[in-house]
Amino acid sequence: MKRPITSLPALECFRAAAAVESISKAAEKLNLTHGAVSRAVRLLEGDIGTALFTRRNRAVFLTDEGRRLAQAVAHGLGHIEAAIRDIRAEQANAPVTVSCEPTLMMRWLIPRIPDLKRMHPQADIRLVAGGGPVTLGEGIDLAIRRDDFLLPAAYAAEPLFCEWVGPVCRPDLHERFFDNGHLRPGAPLLHSRTRMSAWQSWAGLTGTPLGGHPDLAFEHFYFSLQAAIAGLGVAIGPWHLVRDDLSAGLLSSPAGFLKDGSRYVLLSPGNGQASQAQTVFRDWLTQLAVAEPGPSSGE
Repeated sequence: MKRPITSLPALECFRAAAAVESISKAAEKLNLTHGAVSRAVRLLEGDIGTALFTRRNRAVFLTDEGRRLAQAVAHGLGHIEAAIRDIRAEQANAPVTVSCEPTLMMRWLIPRIPDLKRMHPQADIRLVAGGGPVTLGEGIDLAIRRDDFLLPAAYAAEPLFCEWVGPVCRPDLHERFFDNGHLRPGAPLLHSRTRMSAWQSWAGLTGTPLGGHPDLAFEHFYFSLQAAIAGLGVAIGPWHLVRDDLSAGLLSSPAGFLKDGSRYVLLSPGNGQASQAQTVFRDWLTQLAVAEPGPSSGE
C-alpha cells in the first residue's frame, strides 16, 4: 500500500524554512510560532525517515536530501498556487447572467451599468429580460424580481427597495389632467396588460374614484410610461422606473408617490456558493439600492 503523502501544512513550513535556512525566519513569515514550524519539520523528517536539516550552533542547514525535497516542494506548491491564481482570475472575470423584469431593466438597471463598469472594468454582466417565477442555475445566475409572487424557499432573497407608485404625466399637461394633486374627470388613464391592477391598487391606497376616465391599454408596462411621456394620458409610474424621467423633466408626479406594499429583491442560490463575479454584482446592486431607497417626502 502507498503511504499517505505528508500534510500540505508541513510541506509549506518546510518550504519556508528551506528557502532561508532558518526556522525563526520561516515562523515569522508564516505568522506561526518557532515551535510550530519546528514540529512540522520534525514531522516531515519522521515521515520520510531522514534528516532534512543539520543543526549546528543554533542554526540549520539543508542536507542533500533536504535540498532535493526543497526543490520538489517549491516546484509542486508553485504549480498549485499558480493554478489557484488562474482559477480565481477566471472566476473573477466569469460572465454573470442576470434576469431582470423588462421595465426595471430598461429604465433603472441599464442606465446604471456604466457606473458598475467604471468600478469593475472586467465585470461581464449579461442581462436577460424576464418576470415572475425563475429557475436559477439553468443559464440564469441571479434574478431581480418584484415579490408579487411566492418566492422559492430554496433561494436567498436580498431586499433591494420598496415599490413606490404614483400617477405621472407630461409636465405641460399637468394642469389639464390634475387639479391640486387630484385627477380631473376625463383624464385618460394608461394601463399595462402586464400590471392591470396598478391603477386599482393606487386608487385603493388613496381612496380615489376611477369612474368616468377613458382607458388606453398597452401590452407592456414600459409602453404605458412612454405613452405618458408622449402626452397620451396619465400612467402609474413606480418611482424607481420614472425617477430619471422626473429628473430630466420628461414626466411630472402631481400626486406624489406611496408605498404599495411590494418590494424588489435579488434572488440568488441559497447554498451560499457564489462566484467572485456574482459577489461583485450583488454587492454593487445592494449598495446602489441603499443609495436610492425611494422618493423624498416632498417628491
